[in-house]
Amino acid sequence: MDQEARTTGFAADKRQSPRRGLSRAESAIYVGVSVTLFDEMVKDGRMPKPKRINGRVVWDIWALDEAFSELPDEHGGKAGGSWDIT
Repeated sequence: MDQEARTTGFAADKRQSPRRGLSRAESAIYVGVSVTLFDEMVKDGRMPKPKRINGRVVWDIWALDEAFSELPDEHGGKAGGSWDIT
C-alpha cells in the first residue's frame, strides 16, 4: 500500500470526482514530475506553496496551472501561446 493510501484510506488514482485541491503526490503527477523534483520546485518557487485545510496539506490546481504556464519552454523562453514548434 502506498503512503497516500495509508494516510487517506484510498489511493489517489481510484478517486473519481474532480477536485480543486490535490495532494503532494497528485500535484507532482499533475505537472509531470517526480515527487522529489516537485518538492524542489516548491522550495525554489517554481511551484506554489500548499494550502492547509485543517490537518491536510493540498495544492490548488489553479495555482499549479498558473505556475506551470510560467515555466520556460525547452529553449528557455516563456510559452507565448503559439503552438508552432518550428
